[in-house]
Amino acid sequence: MKIVLVSRLDEADALRYTASLARELEEMGHEVALEEGTAEHLGEGGIPFEEIAGDLVVVVGGDGSVLLTVHQMKKQIPVLGINWGEVGFLADLEPDEAGAFFADHMDGFRVESRMRVSLAVNGRPLGDALNEGLVVTDRPAKMLRFGVYVDGTPAERFRADGLLVSTPTGSTAYAMSAGGPIVDPQIEGFLLVPLAPYMLSSRPHLISTHRALEITLETEKPAHLVIDGQSTFELAKESTLTVKKSEQPALFAHTGKPFFEKVNHKLRNL
Repeated sequence: MKIVLVSRLDEADALRYTASLARELEEMGHEVALEEGTAEHLGEGGIPFEEIAGDLVVVVGGDGSVLLTVHQMKKQIPVLGINWGEVGFLADLEPDEAGAFFADHMDGFRVESRMRVSLAVNGRPLGDALNEGLVVTDRPAKMLRFGVYVDGTPAERFRADGLLVSTPTGSTAYAMSAGGPIVDPQIEGFLLVPLAPYMLSSRPHLISTHRALEITLETEKPAHLVIDGQSTFELAKESTLTVKKSEQPALFAHTGKPFFEKVNHKLRNL
């Protein structure tokens, strides 16, 4: 296989582990390359995120490192996360499990597809999110007013500190912390979770990807859209956010660990 390695750059131990893993994979007979930033920190040559190609991208880091990698790849190829973070919900393997995984999957692996959401504001495409798009004011303690339209029909109007437009994958991230449900990633839908809504009746919504979803921002206050914590865009007054299912889902190497086993282990300590 042709494998590209990406490491978090703020942890010397993670970089050392990545260099060791590269040698181990080469000894197994795999063709190994390093992402440009990772290679620079290891004193070698590498390839930019935008030009990554091959059979598999191995990310040594936490969820942020995985999100950054997915966000910056122009064409999605399968990703395998090796957890070098806190929870690492998108990173299926622990460092001491990687060797056995590659030994058992020399000829290939199953690929799991995860939907992403495509976000546009006032008709201008801004990018795709694997976890969520966050609309939030840039002034603390200031509320925003939102309108939600499904197939052109008003479905909800509310005031809140912000709004999360999450994927099922993102339901175990910020959306869960904000009171949203845990959603099976095999379900395809848009999860809307208000942040600190003014009215108790403002509840999370799970909306089918087959429906047309628009969210209006009805406020004079300055606000921003943040995509997966990676890109930030300023929103004009009375902006309309269009939410669609992305044409390019994220792809993950399947490690055999069931989703709800990960939920119990990483979130409930069962």
